[in-house]
Formats: sequence, structure tokens, C-alpha cells
Amino acid sequence: MSQHPFAGFADPALCRRLLTRLEQALSDIPGRRMRFMEVCGTHTVSIFRSGLRSLLPAGVEHLSGPGCPVCVTHDAEVAAFLDMAGRDGVILATFGDLLRVPGPGGHTLKHAQAQGARIEIVYSPLDALTLAAANPSATVVFLAIGFETTAPTVAATLMLADQRKLDNFCIFSLHKLVPPALRALLDDARTSGTPACGIDAFLLPGHVSTILGLTPYAFLPAEYGVPAVVGGFEPADILLALCLMAEQLRDKKPAVVNAYPRAVGDEGNPRARALLEEYFMPADALWRGIGRIPLSGLGLRPAYAHRDAAQRLNITLPEVPPLPGCRCGDVLRGRLTPPQCPLFGKVCTPASPVGPCMVSTEGSCAAYFKYGIPA
Repeated sequence: MSQHPFAGFADPALCRRLLTRLEQALSDIPGRRMRFMEVCGTHTVSIFRSGLRSLLPAGVEHLSGPGCPVCVTHDAEVAAFLDMAGRDGVILATFGDLLRVPGPGGHTLKHAQAQGARIEIVYSPLDALTLAAANPSATVVFLAIGFETTAPTVAATLMLADQRKLDNFCIFSLHKLVPPALRALLDDARTSGTPACGIDAFLLPGHVSTILGLTPYAFLPAEYGVPAVVGGFEPADILLALCLMAEQLRDKKPAVVNAYPRAVGDEGNPRARALLEEYFMPADALWRGIGRIPLSGLGLRPAYAHRDAAQRLNITLPEVPPLPGCRCGDVLRGRLTPPQCPLFGKVCTPASPVGPCMVSTEGSCAAYFKYGIPA
């Protein structure tokens, strides 16, 4: 049997050495405290699945931030999905997790599908393009969520749609950008008087950083004095990132560091960014729990307005009340952990989710529930 190519990154001896290094760095930090936030759903799952939380030294606390695309989808955006689902001649193409995200009144796309709406689950934007080719009399709308990682594939799909002259294909762009959200979290902490929302350092997303590189995060140490480390997803990757964060805090030398060089280049992926810039431009976006963040989303450029479902179907984001009792927004801001929500594990479970953090497999509420993590 061949060994997993990254088996060494889960080696117990290596992880023990890194834990010792982390403990040594913490011993010289006043108060021995380091609360770090990850902003990637894959990191969320990796940290829980590997059992790292139970191994971390006392004083190291893990916060799960707005790194799950489904979780940060705003109530108003879900209401817009339901609006489009009710239109004649419209087929929605969506990733599966979005089907179960509750909108106004607890209604979901799954409910709309059961009532006859044409909603198809796809595994990539290209599947949605195939759907458009097979249904020329319908308008196929791809619900384009996700961060900088997935947006280039949507841009490439738009290019193919023009090449194939599939005029019935469009997207509802809800792509969100990670760096502005990090700034918003820290600004929120400053204005609220809460010390940095408890965020001492950021574990930066490996997938997003393959596109962005390091430069877009430079403001974190420069303006806020917050260490930021790009990390991989194996146990040793994450522990190395934590060691680097702690050493920066100890030495009072915050910086952006790439601890995942086997996948992330310091300059990111210029070709992918060029494709993004061809089709998209920065736009204001709504984030669950945070609200509107200026220039934190991606809207289609005017040259591609014919691919914009919002314009084609005259869709606007309505004012909607938040889901009653749901604390997903506070979880995403690092204000509380999922078990501190009064609905967690009671009326809100993966089988019957109240909020999106329990819907998505990358959501922190789902992770806490699955792995039985106490508050």
C-alpha cells in the first residue's frame, strides 16, 4: 500500500516537536494568551477532524471566522434566490449546500424545489453551462458564491459561454473577498471597544492565497499589528503556522508569512487574477453577521452586463429580518463559539439547521456538533 503523499505532515513526532516549540514561544508572551482566527472552511474541518484543538497548549484559543462561503451568505441574498426560483422560465444552478440555507420565514431553495421550482445541483460552473446548452428556452442562472479561489473558474465559464454563444446563461455574482472582511473584523473590534474581538493573529486561507499571494494581507501587521500566516491543511502545517504566529507575538514583530510554500507562491497566481480583473470589478457586498462591507465583493463589469442575472431579471436584495434566535453572525465574528448559542444542538442540528453555519460541512457549528466539542 502506497503512503499518502502528505503523511509526513501528520507525523506524531513532528507534531510533538512543533507543540513543544509553540509552548516555548507562549511562555514568553504576557498572559500566555494567543487567540487565533482561521478564515477558511477547510481549516475549520482540518482542525476539528485532526483533534488539534485538544492538543493545543493552555492559552491558545481557536476562533472560526467568516471563511465558509455558504455561512457568510446573507439573509437578503437567500431571499433573492427564492425570488428567482419563483420566476417562470428560470433554472437555478447551485452547489448543494445552498439548498438548505434558511431564508425569510425559514424557507429554503429545497422547499422551492419541492414546490416545482427548477433548481439543479451542480458541482462546477461548467456543469451550469452544460445545463444552459441543454435548455435553450430557459434562462439558466448560476448562483456564484465563494471567495477568490472559486471566482476565476466562474470567469473562465463566462468566457466559454461567450465563445459558445450561450445567451441564456448568466450568473448571480455573490463572490466575496477575504482581505476586506479581515479589515472589517478588526475595525469592528476597535469601534466596539472590544479588544480586537479577541483576535491576536490570523491563520490565513491556503486556497485563497494560491490566487492572492501575500501582498493583499500586508495591512494586517502594518496597520493593526496583527501577525498573519498562510497555512496548509495538515496537522503539522497548522501547528507550524501557530508557532510562527506565537513567535511574532513574542518578538513583537508582526508580519505576513507564507508557511505553505509547496502550494502558495508569494506572488499568488497572476494569470488567475488577470482573468478575474477581465470579468469582475470590486463591489460592496453583504456578509452575514458583519453587514455591508465596501468593495468586499465582485460584480460583473459593464461589458458583461448581459451575463448579470440581477440586471437580466431585475433582482434587488430586499431588506429582511435576521433569522430569529440564530447566532451565526456572532460566531462568524468571533464573538461566541457555537455551543454558546442557545439553539445549538437543540432546535438547530445538521438534520434541522436554523442557520447556515450548521448547514455547511465547512461551517463551525456543524464541526462542533459532529466532533462533540464543548464550549
